[in-house]
Amino acid sequence: MSGTKFNIRLHFVFPAGTMVPLLFSVATTTISNINSTTNDTSSKGGDASPSHQILSIVLVVSLLILIFTLLAWYILRLKNQKKAVVTTVDKKIPNGILEEQELGYSSESLYTVVPPEQQTVVLLPKSPSASKTYLPIPVDHLEEEYRLRSADDGKLFREEYNSLPGGNAQGTYEEANKDENKEKNRYPNILPYDHSRVVLTQLDGNPCSDYINASYVDGYTEKNKFIAAQGPKEETVADFWRMIWEQKVATIVMLTNLKERKEDKCYQYWPDQGCWTYGNARVAVEDCTVLVDYTIRKFCVQHQASDAAKTPRLVTQLHFTSWPDFGVPFSPIGMLKFLKKVKTVNPPCSGPIVVHCSAGVGRTGTFIVIDAMIDMMHSEQMVDVYGFVSKIREQRSQLIQTDMQYSFVYQALLEYYLYGDTELDVSSLEGHLHKLHNTFADGDRVGLEEEFKKLTNMRIMKENMRTGNLPANMKKNRVLQIIPYDFNRVILSMRRGQEFTDYINATFIDGYRQKDYFIATQGPLLHTVADFWRMVWEWKCHSIVMLTELQEREQDKCCQYWPTEDSATYGDYVVELKADTLCETFSLRDLVLTFVPEKQTRTIRHFHFHGWPEIGIPAEGKGMIDIIASVQRQQQQSGNHPIVVHCSAGAGRTGTFIALSNILERVKAEGLLDVFQTVKSLRMQRPHMVQTVEQYDFCYRVVQDFVDIFSDYANFK
Repeated sequence: MSGTKFNIRLHFVFPAGTMVPLLFSVATTTISNINSTTNDTSSKGGDASPSHQILSIVLVVSLLILIFTLLAWYILRLKNQKKAVVTTVDKKIPNGILEEQELGYSSESLYTVVPPEQQTVVLLPKSPSASKTYLPIPVDHLEEEYRLRSADDGKLFREEYNSLPGGNAQGTYEEANKDENKEKNRYPNILPYDHSRVVLTQLDGNPCSDYINASYVDGYTEKNKFIAAQGPKEETVADFWRMIWEQKVATIVMLTNLKERKEDKCYQYWPDQGCWTYGNARVAVEDCTVLVDYTIRKFCVQHQASDAAKTPRLVTQLHFTSWPDFGVPFSPIGMLKFLKKVKTVNPPCSGPIVVHCSAGVGRTGTFIVIDAMIDMMHSEQMVDVYGFVSKIREQRSQLIQTDMQYSFVYQALLEYYLYGDTELDVSSLEGHLHKLHNTFADGDRVGLEEEFKKLTNMRIMKENMRTGNLPANMKKNRVLQIIPYDFNRVILSMRRGQEFTDYINATFIDGYRQKDYFIATQGPLLHTVADFWRMVWEWKCHSIVMLTELQEREQDKCCQYWPTEDSATYGDYVVELKADTLCETFSLRDLVLTFVPEKQTRTIRHFHFHGWPEIGIPAEGKGMIDIIASVQRQQQQSGNHPIVVHCSAGAGRTGTFIALSNILERVKAEGLLDVFQTVKSLRMQRPHMVQTVEQYDFCYRVVQDFVDIFSDYANFK
């Protein structure tokens, strides 16, 4: 009888996520052999058949144990070479969408720890399916196409992205791979093609001194509009500034932070203050403006290697700081605002715009494509993301590094198409208000109601309100429709042995210059007053703005959380009233907050605005201008920690106050305003912010009052 063969199939999942089937074939002794052996041994008086069967089983088991032991050792060795999964160390979850970025695997994987000189950008595997052709999309089909591609967790976006050519099939990297140049590359697998690389002038006859990891990239119609570059290394900073000078660059776009996830992404190639010399370039800081999404630095650059000192040039660096450590921005609003600023700043007759992130492909490519497709949208009323990315990858490979960056391009284009450019100069405000308050014929209606309706059509992300909707937390919410999103809710320290004590109905909101500058919250309930003061203490707040009365229309709107006189105790905190002053439109209370367990104190200023009814708006805007100015003065004195703002539910009046604070701050700094996008941004951070068309109109009217009061612009800049 023929032998029997057992096939054992084992599936092993390796850390990279690949399931590898391993097939082990174990041939057992044939029955005929066993019989013959049995007959042989029987003739000798032995009973060998059971012992041979046992021996076969022992051999099989031993073999399997050996295989499992070797595999376990191999997997353990791999794990020891991996970093721990990135976790949130702050109390606040990053305001972004998690995905891989310039270096490493996807967010579901681990990051390999290797010396910086050996780090490589992990290139995502391409789909094995044949490439498809994706035609340009007319702008009036963009919303529908975006919806289709986003379905099923972005399946069609992934397919489209994976169909892109990786680069130029005929492209060579001979210069980049020369031994003298290898150390100049941040990542050994992200290199410029020979045919499109930026060539520097040679120094002292050294042929390799003309190399820098940077490539010319076309814009929509403009050849070599951009230079896509890696973030400079310490040893390439002089080359970087040499490129800026030789290419007559006036604008640098930086899309990475210097460090991300404790990894060096870019060397700081500019001085914090004063001046510094890099090679033959003398770089002096002229100005620095820090805003919530980006920082603008202006440098005076002078070349020192010529016969006579050359005329200095102004170079502006726009540094986008709101791209999360890994992934894409939560909303494209900040990126579109940043892109408009880049277009405004860059002089018409300058050289290429230098764009860099860390490797000079992912975020860099995303920015370049958004810029080009907005130009195409204006020119042809259509966009061709697939075609344009395919084209510029001929100039620098791997531009746009992930499918999430690819879908973010579409998201930004849709945002731009749906809402356009709503920014105004203060000089055009009066005309715009006249337009808003006068409804035109059908087909050309741009009235206030139509503008506000676009905001109310925004989807509320109920799936991101899980914590506030937990049964244990529901009773802590004053209004069930206004619950903080999980991604930016204020998190309290968890009380020992008490679950769910980290929750309060409060949301971090960005200011004009700072992230998380405001805390938007509801008026405390009787059983949440102690949590309210715990929040004020733990987040080091010095200013509280109250926009409601304790009772309105015979209904409780807010529990009184401060003493009328002397002091009162709320949980672990004692609040003492030091002064109570009535100003023209608001009460000003000075409170001393004491954390009893540690006997530490802090001074809190309480601004209580009067004259804002629950339904309606204040009679005039001057009182709002006054209280905003008073709060800003207090913030400057106390260190700019978050400002707690609340009405009753923490949305309508609260959102209007925060919107006005941000709008007026921008008017003072830039002479520009964008009421629509300011309110839209707030509504993405907390539902129902600026609740009524009246409150929305009030934002415009207060700005107009502000401009009228300070009609000489120089007085309030």
